Amino acid sequence: MEQNAQPAINSFKENLAKQGRASATILAYSKDIEQLATFVAKSGKTSLKDINKVDIDAFKEDLSQKNYTTKSISRKINSIKSFFSFVQINGLVTDNPATEVTHPKYDIKPPRLLNKLEYRALRDVCKDDVRMAAIVELLLQTGMRISELANLRLSDINNETNQITIKAFESHPERTIPFNQPAKEALDKYLKVRPKSNNDSVFITKTGNTFLIRNIRSNLDRYFHIAGIQNAKVNDLRHTFIAQQLTSGSPLVYISKLVGHKRLSTTEKYLEFISEKPAKDKPKLIDL
Repeated sequence: MEQNAQPAINSFKENLAKQGRASATILAYSKDIEQLATFVAKSGKTSLKDINKVDIDAFKEDLSQKNYTTKSISRKINSIKSFFSFVQINGLVTDNPATEVTHPKYDIKPPRLLNKLEYRALRDVCKDDVRMAAIVELLLQTGMRISELANLRLSDINNETNQITIKAFESHPERTIPFNQPAKEALDKYLKVRPKSNNDSVFITKTGNTFLIRNIRSNLDRYFHIAGIQNAKVNDLRHTFIAQQLTSGSPLVYISKLVGHKRLSTTEKYLEFISEKPAKDKPKLIDL
């Protein structure tokens, strides 16, 4: 079954790429479909046309028994629905077996927002590590994604205008964001001791290689632990920036564009998790 499905999966991946979907999304979708193909192959099914709703529901139940989270299962169902819509449109199957497959119900957890004591504690434990101190300030004061930070180039930073250019990446268009004095000071302090290298990545290792996302994440996890900040992840610095700026009264549309949300509704959801009443709209950003 896996081999018979592979040409269709390859075509599906090519179609996603043409749509400008992120490489991580394409990889996840294809792995989900391959996982379904492996599952149904155990019951002797050798063709896409043989798969029905019962098979997909059984796959969903199998994932649940293997302790996959409801969020993960829901994403896999999305992948399966998208795939079978694609193969039906292209005439590879007559009926779409995924049409009536339902998503598992799950509660959306609110974003983890750091309070002032927590992000000040994080700053304190990072202060002697100038590279990580600069990373923390940029993430916290600009709300950029960790992938965007890892991809920053020296030429993206304009010290005259205090702006950073976030280059277009896969489905995310280019945008320009401001950085404040705390971020500027932390970045300048790091750049003074940054190893000399032909690599124009802003954040590099002692040997001149780009500081990879997984290493940034593991270093931050270590500092979260040292600071005694529980259940916090790198993305929570971005969540904190968005929530704090909205609380201060920065307009929703302005913040949405600043952090690169594709839909205003994504930014709007943060209003549900803000305990303080937002101040009157004012486009000026606050320093955290």
